[in-house]
Amino acid sequence: MKNSFLKIAIPISVGVLAILIFKSCSVGIPEKATAIQNFDSEKYLGKWYEIARFDFKFEKNMNQVTATYSKNPDGTIKVDNKGYDYVKKEWKQSIGEARSVNSESEARLKVSFFKPFWAGYNVIDLVDYKYALVAGKNLDYLWILSREKTIPETIKTRFLEKAESIGYDTSKLIWVEQK
Repeated sequence: MKNSFLKIAIPISVGVLAILIFKSCSVGIPEKATAIQNFDSEKYLGKWYEIARFDFKFEKNMNQVTATYSKNPDGTIKVDNKGYDYVKKEWKQSIGEARSVNSESEARLKVSFFKPFWAGYNVIDLVDYKYALVAGKNLDYLWILSREKTIPETIKTRFLEKAESIGYDTSKLIWVEQK
């Protein structure tokens, strides 16, 4: 009886685990969103300031958040995220890797900080490689980035309107303090 239970339980457990891993590696894009075409990843490299985001556990209580992108020797993109946890009063850093999903000319990337888990990173609006609106795999993830510590009101309005047209509840955005 015990052996027959294990013969059933182990494959089911492995299958459930595989499904969970597959689901956690979703690199999709929200239904109404479209990634930027003719994307030049070389121009996107460098330091970006996080202007706003939807809160989630990895960036909880963080201000002065930056993301710096650089090329790895193998052609992938190194992602270096830093921020100040104002509750714990300490700097935090996460190093990850980004890769193209479809083609290098489309701004659909997958990012991993904990391999083998990947997440969607989709640049859905971009102004002169100075300001970016980035969507995750669904409506739970959204970022507004800038090469400067601030963003012009016209760009902010444009990004908020675009996000809302896709279905994002922009009232949930956290506006990041950049000193």
